[in-house]
Amino acid sequence: MSGWAQKRFWKEVSVVQTEDGFAVELDGRRVKTPAKAPLAVPTRAMAEAIAAEWDAQTESVDPGTMPCTRSANAAIDKVTHQHSEVAAMLAEYGDSDLLCYRADAPAELTLRQAQEWDPALDWAAEALGVRLQPRTGILHQPQEAAALAALAEQVHAMTPFQLAAFHDLVGISGSLILGFAAAQGWRSADELWLLSRLDERWQEEQWGVDEDAQAAAEVKRQEFLHAKRFYDFS
Repeated sequence: MSGWAQKRFWKEVSVVQTEDGFAVELDGRRVKTPAKAPLAVPTRAMAEAIAAEWDAQTESVDPGTMPCTRSANAAIDKVTHQHSEVAAMLAEYGDSDLLCYRADAPAELTLRQAQEWDPALDWAAEALGVRLQPRTGILHQPQEAAALAALAEQVHAMTPFQLAAFHDLVGISGSLILGFAAAQGWRSADELWLLSRLDERWQEEQWGVDEDAQAAAEVKRQEFLHAKRFYDFS
C-alpha cells in the first residue's frame, strides 16, 4: 500500500549480549533483519548505535534515519552470504584506482594531484606493502599482478561487517587505497573525502559551484563519514 510506514510499537530499547554477539531488543523482543535473521553484531558499541537509532524513532519508523541498522542488515543479509564476491569486486578497484589516474594538463592540476595523492600512495606502500603506480591519461594501464593480489588478500580478510563498511568507503571515493586509508585511520574521513574530490574541487575553482552537484556530493560525503564510523564500530 502506497505511503505505508511501520509504526512505533515499543516503549523500551535495550542491548543484550548473546551467544552470537550483541543484540538489540524492543520491549524484550529481538530485532531481526529484513530477511528475518536475528540481528547480531560483533561489538557493544555497534549495538548501542543501532539501539539509539531505534530509540530515536517517533510515531513512524523512518529507515532513512537509521544508517547503522541498514549497514548491519546489509552485513548480515547480503555480505555474509556473498563475502567472496563482494571482496573480489572491491579489490578490482586497485587496478583502476582514482589516485593513479592523473591528468596530463594543465600543469597546476597535475601538480596538485601529485602533491595530494602521492602521500596516500606512499602510505599504502608502507602500511599495505603495495605501491600502485600513477598513470597519465584515461586509458587503462594494468597494475602489477602481485600488487593487486596482495591488496585482494587484505580485502578478503575483512569480516562481513568490516566489508559492508569498506564497500562504501571504496565505492564512494572510487579508490581502494583511500578505502584502506579510511579504515586504518591514516587521516580523518573528512580529509580523505576531500582527496577523493580533488578533480571536482578543481573544476569548481575554474567554473564555479553547481548547487545540485554540491548537494549530491554532500549526501555522498555523509555516507562516506557513516561508513568510516560503522567500520570503527566493527
